[in-house]
Amino acid sequence: MTDEINGPVAAGDLFVFYGLLKKGASGMPDHIDLEAAGEFLDPCRFRAALYDVGFFPGAVAGPDLCHGVRYRIADVGIVSALDEFEDVVPDDREGSMYLRRRIDVLNDAGQPSGERAWIYWYNQPVDGRPYVEGGDWPLSAGRPRR
Repeated sequence: MTDEINGPVAAGDLFVFYGLLKKGASGMPDHIDLEAAGEFLDPCRFRAALYDVGFFPGAVAGPDLCHGVRYRIADVGIVSALDEFEDVVPDDREGSMYLRRRIDVLNDAGQPSGERAWIYWYNQPVDGRPYVEGGDWPLSAGRPRR
């Protein structure tokens, strides 16, 4: 992982979604049209530890091979809505619920695919939060956040 946090997003950049932003997820925000702003691609993996942080998951540093889905953005105008949904506060890293940062995308064997992607990385304590075994947040587990 690099220190690139909340940086500029360009058309064609990849994102890894692992929770409420996955296609078909319960709790997916109705006001963000991901289908119109880009395209969902294949599943992927990434290294983290996944926690249930209140009807939605939070990925933090960890050794697990977690499940995500790749998404290629076409309309970067949607990034501000995504950041707002994930409670990213650009001028307040400590106060942000998530930080948007770049990671290496991995294949099913845990090897780097050669791709880098943005991910919403949980930025709050996970003490006492339920651990998500297997690193795969179920599509049916989420609830609307707003």
